[in-house]
Amino acid sequence: QVQLTESGGGLVQAGDSLRLSCAASGRSFGSSIMGWFRQAPGKEREFVAVINWNGGNTYYADSVKGRFTISRDNAKNTVYLQTDRLKPEDTAVYYCAATRTYFGTDSRRYDYWGQGTQVTVSS
Repeated sequence: QVQLTESGGGLVQAGDSLRLSCAASGRSFGSSIMGWFRQAPGKEREFVAVINWNGGNTYYADSVKGRFTISRDNAKNTVYLQTDRLKPEDTAVYYCAATRTYFGTDSRRYDYWGQGTQVTVSS
């Protein structure tokens, strides 16, 4: 069992940065694949980024590639999403999620989810 708690969201202006954090409880965090997803009002949840258990492999959605960076600190049971050069279209609730064996973009394959943190980017 993994419990996830996101933090770090807020209201920023276009071009600003935010660092989102996802704190995990449970012994299996260090072996879990972690992903970030987001959901804007009226839209479906979409994949943002994923990182494997030791941080050696990452993958990003095209819409955030080069602007967002996913990382993890297994000693702190935390995964991060550094969001730079934010755009108004990045406005969404951001969720972290965990899975044991699936490294990919399909949200249905993730087993555990946090409650989300709101990111709002004004123009």
